[in-house]
Amino acid sequence: QVQLVESGGGLVQAGGSLRLSCAASGFTFSRAAMSWYRQAPGKERELVAAIGNTGSTTTYADSVKGRFTISRDNGKNSLYLQMNSLKSEDTAVYYCNAFLYGNYYWGQGTQVTVSS
Repeated sequence: QVQLVESGGGLVQAGGSLRLSCAASGFTFSRAAMSWYRQAPGKERELVAAIGNTGSTTTYADSVKGRFTISRDNGKNSLYLQMNSLKSEDTAVYYCNAFLYGNYYWGQGTQVTVSS
């Protein structure tokens, strides 16, 4: 079955950096478009960044453009999110998402807390 396991979250000061990872299994990773979403307390889940199956196309939410970078390694079945210049408003649970054959799959999430 499809499994997505996020890691790399934690507590960081404003201006700092974190790198999230998502280990994928149970499907052909290289065929799936992948995304990172986040959900802050009391807010709806929002798209942070997305990447095509080959990694050649990416898209970002306006709020993270120039600070976050999404990437993937199809040889390692892994998705990454490099987050720089973190702000307090980046505090949220971050979720890895796979879109495959019309279905969405989610990881369990990893908490990112940015202290100001």
